[in-house]
Amino acid sequence: MNPQLIWVLTLLAVAVALFAANRPRMDVVAVLVMVILPLSGVIDVQDALAGFSDPSVVLIAALFVIGEGLVRTGVAFRLGGWLARRAGSSETRLLVLLMLAAAGLGSVMSSTGVVAIFIPVVLSIASRLRVSPRRLMMPLSVAGLISGMLTLVATAPNLVVHSELRRAGYDGLGFFSLTPFGLAILLLGVVYMLLTRRWLSSPPAGADALRSRRTLLDLVRDYHLAGRERRLRVRDDSPLIGRPLQELHLRTLHGANVVGIERQYRFGREVLSPGASTEIKAGDVLLLDVFAPLEDPHALCERLGLDPRRLRGSFFTDQSREVGMAEVTLPPDSTLIGKTLLELAFRSQYGLNVIGLRREREPLQDNLVEERLRFADTLLVIGPWKAIRQLQTQQRDFLVLSLPAEIDEVAPAASQAPFALLALGLMVVLMIGGWVPNVLAALIACLAMGAFRCLDMDSAYRSIHWQSLILIVGMLPFALALQKTGGIELAVQALVGLVGDAGPYAILASLFTLTALIGLFVSNTATAVLMAPVAIATAEQIGASPYPFALTVALASSAAFMTPVSSPVNTLVLGPGQYRFGDFVKVGVPFTLLVMVVTVLMVPWLFPL
Repeated sequence: MNPQLIWVLTLLAVAVALFAANRPRMDVVAVLVMVILPLSGVIDVQDALAGFSDPSVVLIAALFVIGEGLVRTGVAFRLGGWLARRAGSSETRLLVLLMLAAAGLGSVMSSTGVVAIFIPVVLSIASRLRVSPRRLMMPLSVAGLISGMLTLVATAPNLVVHSELRRAGYDGLGFFSLTPFGLAILLLGVVYMLLTRRWLSSPPAGADALRSRRTLLDLVRDYHLAGRERRLRVRDDSPLIGRPLQELHLRTLHGANVVGIERQYRFGREVLSPGASTEIKAGDVLLLDVFAPLEDPHALCERLGLDPRRLRGSFFTDQSREVGMAEVTLPPDSTLIGKTLLELAFRSQYGLNVIGLRREREPLQDNLVEERLRFADTLLVIGPWKAIRQLQTQQRDFLVLSLPAEIDEVAPAASQAPFALLALGLMVVLMIGGWVPNVLAALIACLAMGAFRCLDMDSAYRSIHWQSLILIVGMLPFALALQKTGGIELAVQALVGLVGDAGPYAILASLFTLTALIGLFVSNTATAVLMAPVAIATAEQIGASPYPFALTVALASSAAFMTPVSSPVNTLVLGPGQYRFGDFVKVGVPFTLLVMVVTVLMVPWLFPL
């Protein structure tokens, strides 16, 4: 083992440890790798930055945009509505249709996005059927992961394996190369979840009982908001007149937050969403959330020139036509984690106020603006319904868990749904026909969605998960470094020496196991980047076709069923499903073993060794 290889393996071990700890973020680690490898002389700068010109990276970015178009046009939400109608009152039918729908939609868009779309749908249906969300959320995550096994473009690891085959001089994978295996595993998954759902029947101690769809009053009760509301009219002699909210410092000085302003116009009244620059006018009625006790409310009103006004509903529920509430949670890659609401300028950026925060199912009573946000925190936001709907399109930072019964979900570009489906169909046809490269087919679909106004440029750029792209770009130099320093050859020799005498089936099983185990600690994309060259080189070493080995790595990369941190898909359902770590181990480990058996038996059958 030469010194350069020792250095690369050491750097790889450090990167894996940082990935597992998620400190710093994975994309930051990837950028560090791109810097350190050429500085140490292992590879040159051109090799370190080669990932930026890789067609697979551009294709993945385009697929994020296409998925956003399906969300904005309401295609995904309409699928959820169809699911609710078809399921009727049958839990079994619901589970089967849910898994089929999630897997089908996930075959052409991000599985994380699909699960995020279906979570509020499942919560609503579960409440209506009086079924525990625990019995449905894990089947949803399983189907989301299996969707990555259905088509070439379903998940990034498939495209990484495809790219590695072409880089090694072989033909890449076809659009439906993985489909037979994915369909078999999906059928196995549906049957498995029908048989094992009873393991998920009992909620953990202290879990909320099932109930019907929540209302604004439910949210007021759950977040202990009752009694915090104030409705105050600005008198003509008030010192607040003409001053913007940011100069009043109501939060810090008086423990109050302006969540709305009733303003009278010539032809009617309007409830405004306040911003930092909103100026107070005489006659305005301020809707206040007082989260800290006032020392002397009467004296304060006199000093600020405010008159109390009658409240007609608990915490402004009488304003529900203009002002709404929603619960949102923070997904694992949210950029808000670790920051305070004050640092984020939350109201200015999103047009909403955060009036409640629940952590580990308990509402926090302290000053929320100074509380640092954590993963899985549940925020209660209040503001215009339009701004709340806008959060549904920002799935990188927020996951809208539930909307109260006072609102019907409306997609911002619902009328363009047929054109979104047309663009999606065009991409699939072009990929299947092979008339243009896959990346061009996806870019054509993106242009079509833009031309038909299914999405605008701002939403297109926001939809791209840059962290995933940078992770792929940063990990590709590792594969090149391992090849140049002999690391791939060393791994192949170790694998063949360990199980080579047992035959190619044993090697396939070992590859699957190793890939799945690495996937417990790093992302499935990074796992595929590391394992695809090993798989192809192993096939060449024993004189076999590289396709069974490459496909095994692709399938194993999506088999992240074993822990809640194996994939963002699992992490998303952890809170809504009220799961514990052991629930995933209990259900996921046996299913992963079943998937390995199916893979090892089917892959050599359809792609001979």
